[in-house]
Amino acid sequence: MLHKLFTTAALAATLVSGQTFTACNPTKETCPNPKAVGGKVIDIDFRKGENAFLENLAGTKVTYDKDNGAIFTINKDSDAPTMSSGDKYIFFGRIDVKVRAAPGAGIVTSFVLQSDDLDEIDWEWVGSDTAQAQTNYFSKGCTTVYDRGGFSPIANPQSNFNTYSIDWTPTRLNWEINGVVVRTLNAADAKGCSGYPQTPMQIKLGTWVGGLKTAAPGTIEWAGGLANFANAPFVGAYETIRIQDYMGGDGVTGPKDASEYQYTDKSGTWQSIKVVGGSGSTGGSSSSSSSSSSSSSSSSSGSTTKSSTTSAPATTSTKGTTSSSSTHSTLTTVTSSSSVSSSVSTSSTDTTVPNSNTLSGAQTTGTAKNGASAPPSAAGKVALTLGNVAVMGAAILLHTKKNPKTAAMPKYNDVSAFHEKLARSKRILAVCGAGLSAASGLPTFRGAGGLWRNHRATDLATPSAFVKDPGLVWLFYAYGLGVE
Repeated sequence: MLHKLFTTAALAATLVSGQTFTACNPTKETCPNPKAVGGKVIDIDFRKGENAFLENLAGTKVTYDKDNGAIFTINKDSDAPTMSSGDKYIFFGRIDVKVRAAPGAGIVTSFVLQSDDLDEIDWEWVGSDTAQAQTNYFSKGCTTVYDRGGFSPIANPQSNFNTYSIDWTPTRLNWEINGVVVRTLNAADAKGCSGYPQTPMQIKLGTWVGGLKTAAPGTIEWAGGLANFANAPFVGAYETIRIQDYMGGDGVTGPKDASEYQYTDKSGTWQSIKVVGGSGSTGGSSSSSSSSSSSSSSSSSGSTTKSSTTSAPATTSTKGTTSSSSTHSTLTTVTSSSSVSSSVSTSSTDTTVPNSNTLSGAQTTGTAKNGASAPPSAAGKVALTLGNVAVMGAAILLHTKKNPKTAAMPKYNDVSAFHEKLARSKRILAVCGAGLSAASGLPTFRGAGGLWRNHRATDLATPSAFVKDPGLVWLFYAYGLGVE
């Protein structure tokens, strides 16, 4: 049974590598209150060794060096060392991380803030990109579009330590490098799927493999190509981290302390979250902060974000580059080529990647599907392939079993003929792709509201993970096995 589970997880890993999840989404269900970091500023110097504030996730082994701090090492494709603040959250705040990214094509170093309702703020470094760092953000887990990524110049982040900061308030979000603001997101400008991150967040530090052979083509391209483990180990280092919780305020105004944060409704707006004080008293969040309302998550797409003009400006995403969600490939949407756009791709995962001119000095972003976009004349064929792969696979298996030489095959898009064969069959095996799951009513792993976004499958798909925490591993697979 374990072998079957681990095999299933290995397949799932191609969908969830580098993605995150929530165990309980407070916009959909009643969840425990997130614990607050609170009024005390946390200063951690990893050169002094391990610190109890941050915990290692399953399968993580970190060593400590008196000169370089916490050492995150990748020797093989399943390595993904990750630290988390666990049950300790900030509700707006400032994080300063001094890090030297891991080198190597296919290797990604990341510093991420993420909330239980899947708001997210990122710093990321691709091991083969020696000229820039990447920023990103998400609202309520919405991945209908990937138009929010930004790129900021920094020389040799794999060779030098630099301090990367996130300064986050109810009205604006700054990304900084060595104290200089390189990108600003204003809450008033963040709309729809590209809404403003605004709910209490965990802190995560990690290094992982984006260039897996089993990864989607777009992920491999974004990560700089396939990882070459002949060049291992790939080593990243975190020297220090400083954590300040604004507790629903802006760092100047707001509560002086907090013990936890309470979602009072399912809206996911910062105004709806109460700050529970250190003494147990409750109060509205950030009542003395600016009254500008942050955008709550909605389903509109095509929004773009404006970046402030600074001495080292980072570029926000280009406008109008919208990708189709992989879960829209159903049998009912592929009856004609007119029902699909000219940007349909044969892969199910979208990834933001730099355009070809990014490395020459121009800072731009573009949205690419995993694999080359199909030309207009091929769009219908691609969609038919995605939508009918289960029908084709099942029909072939049924006919081959009956009479491999003489059985007449129905057309691959003839649903009625398939139904007739299905009704007469005693043994059925269906082969389907990831793009059919959500449309069939099955929860996805990577999408909005997806399952287990906080753990990479590679962290849980190993015997060592089972030995360390069998309950977590069984719970992980119980979700997949329990879907009817």
